Amino acid sequence: MTTIRQRRVGKGTEAAEDQPSEETNVKPDGKILPDPPGRKVWNILSITIGGIVAISLGLLTSVYVATLHENDLWFSNIKEVEREISFRTECGLYYSYYKQMIQAASIQQGLHGLVYDNKTESVRTINILERMNVYQEVFLSILYRILPIQQYLEPVYFYIYTLFGLQAVYVIALYVTSWLLSGTWLSGLLAACWYITNRVDTTRVEFTIPLRENWALPFFAVQIAAITYLLRTHLQPAQQRLTLMAVFIATFLFSLTWQFNQFMMLIQALALFILDCLDMLPTAKVTWLYIIQISGLLLVCVLQFFNSMILGSLLISFNVSVLIARTIQKNLKTGGLLNRLGKLILHVLLVLCLTLLINKFIKKILNLESDEHIFKFLKAKFGFGATRDFDANLYLCEEAFGLLPLNTFSRLSSTLLFYVYGFVLFLLTVAAVIVAFRNLRGSDQVHFKEKKEEYTVTLKPDAAYSLVHTVLFGCLALSTMRMKYLWTSHMCVFASFGLCSTEVWKLILKCLHLYTSQRTQVIRYSIPIITLLYIAFKFWPGIMDELSELREFYDPDTVELMNWIKSNTPNTAVFAGSMQLLAGVKLCTGRTLTNHPHYEDKNLRERTKQIYQIYAKRSPGDVHGILRSFGTDYVILEDSICYERRHSRGCRLRDLLDVANGHIMDGLGENEPDLKPSLYPRFCEEIKKNLPSYTMHFTRVFQNKTFHVYKLAKHK
Repeated sequence: MTTIRQRRVGKGTEAAEDQPSEETNVKPDGKILPDPPGRKVWNILSITIGGIVAISLGLLTSVYVATLHENDLWFSNIKEVEREISFRTECGLYYSYYKQMIQAASIQQGLHGLVYDNKTESVRTINILERMNVYQEVFLSILYRILPIQQYLEPVYFYIYTLFGLQAVYVIALYVTSWLLSGTWLSGLLAACWYITNRVDTTRVEFTIPLRENWALPFFAVQIAAITYLLRTHLQPAQQRLTLMAVFIATFLFSLTWQFNQFMMLIQALALFILDCLDMLPTAKVTWLYIIQISGLLLVCVLQFFNSMILGSLLISFNVSVLIARTIQKNLKTGGLLNRLGKLILHVLLVLCLTLLINKFIKKILNLESDEHIFKFLKAKFGFGATRDFDANLYLCEEAFGLLPLNTFSRLSSTLLFYVYGFVLFLLTVAAVIVAFRNLRGSDQVHFKEKKEEYTVTLKPDAAYSLVHTVLFGCLALSTMRMKYLWTSHMCVFASFGLCSTEVWKLILKCLHLYTSQRTQVIRYSIPIITLLYIAFKFWPGIMDELSELREFYDPDTVELMNWIKSNTPNTAVFAGSMQLLAGVKLCTGRTLTNHPHYEDKNLRERTKQIYQIYAKRSPGDVHGILRSFGTDYVILEDSICYERRHSRGCRLRDLLDVANGHIMDGLGENEPDLKPSLYPRFCEEIKKNLPSYTMHFTRVFQNKTFHVYKLAKHK
């Protein structure tokens, strides 16, 4: 009886459509046979067709989301102020810097205005390039200025078309990742189709164009594709160097374009750490990936004028701790099962302790408090004690930061994506557990038999990484709805790879005692094709209806407000109000703000809480004093906030302010026993009565159905 020895994971081979497996390409004496001429031609033809399909699908996706955006807003027909208002909340703030760079007298003056900005936060000069991830706006504005396109293309179209173009990069990267994992471009085609048909849950680019994630996620997808290729075995040294360079560039661009990059890459580093501990990835490649993450983030830190939040990130502390711990524990992967488990537990504890110590030391040295609101939010979210912290509750009460709604799964199931994903996830998780146990046990002999033939359950390094990646990002998405786009896009890749994978079907058929090579090949191609036909039949009519549906932007109250501000207030006027509205005020009018939606700064968070006292129960004198301390000339009150009904009691902005101020909330319901009634009525309601105590501080200068603007007296 022939015994097949276990293949070590780091030395396995992968069968690919464009690269024959060793089983069919190796003589019994171990010599590698050259590819037959016919097979070479077929590989070239397959790669060419697959590449054309990838590029075509990417471009079609780009055109698709651009068309949806145009049809939803009639963007080409509305006025410039309406176009700018359509960039809601923080989107408008980011786009305002692109507009500022375009309108500057020169590139040098534009950059100077960003480095020494005194209009984003009144009575303060801040460095926008340090505080915010807006290098993409800077690059795009410079590109627009130097290219001979001004006569043919408006700046706003150059901007949005770039974002829609990145969607093509995104889809191509997902396609290539699935292709690399499965060995057939049919898998990539299925992944792209799933991404498009599940658009509601895979992207929101068509209505939040300038959002940082829409810049960053395409580069993250490229990075994952490059890592997938890097984890293939038998790469030539030149191939490995080029792939590492691609991983570094993609990591750098991802880090440069999104302020939450460190948290996403921390999850990625955890995936690498888990797999390395279980001996399922080559240690040398994992080390390179750790170093690339650190170096990419440090380079961004330099470009952002040594942003302290980056230096104090958990990612840098964790990666450094892993490298130190590995140096201390050199014989981590030797010994029997119990011996290795003991070493692993010590290793994990050592890494955890080092991470916390290094991170605390860095934050102490730098006096870093910029990200404390995130940890307060996480502590409250996962039940480690209730909090009255205004910033933490502001996040907790937003739907985007809540749990993933259950109807998400029904939408994903309608395209069969979630069913296939669950099926593949179960199979590969079982395979991963078997491989991990075998690796920890250190056994070289295979103990899985099928009649007279012995065989091994294997999991390639790239598939193992994809598995842990999707599990960790799935946990993130389940806990925080806003992060679902990181999971659902990879879900398309993972499900399509499993459906087209030779290894998956081989494992299933051998368990059912039905395995033959021909049967495996028939199934791995026929089932994806049937799935594609089902998707096309069910969703093509709906996509056509969606593309034919025409709507128009309509927000007359906000348009009226912006036009009034531009016509009736001086250019140096300072405006206070809600973060979301003020971002639009800066973009549409260029006026100075007291606060804005980019919340990653402790001073700004404290300032915002003070400005929001306009919706709390405070005296007119107190509110006037607070606003004037920030140089406010005008304050904008919104009925939609003052009389909010969108959130339930306890989550309305006025409720959060009442609790933070120690006051009883409005309406029927329970209050915490130590809360007291306020001595004053709610400011945003009482000011409209024009009482003398209010009119001596505030004069109403504008009003419509939604907004009330008051000018502040300067006698105090």
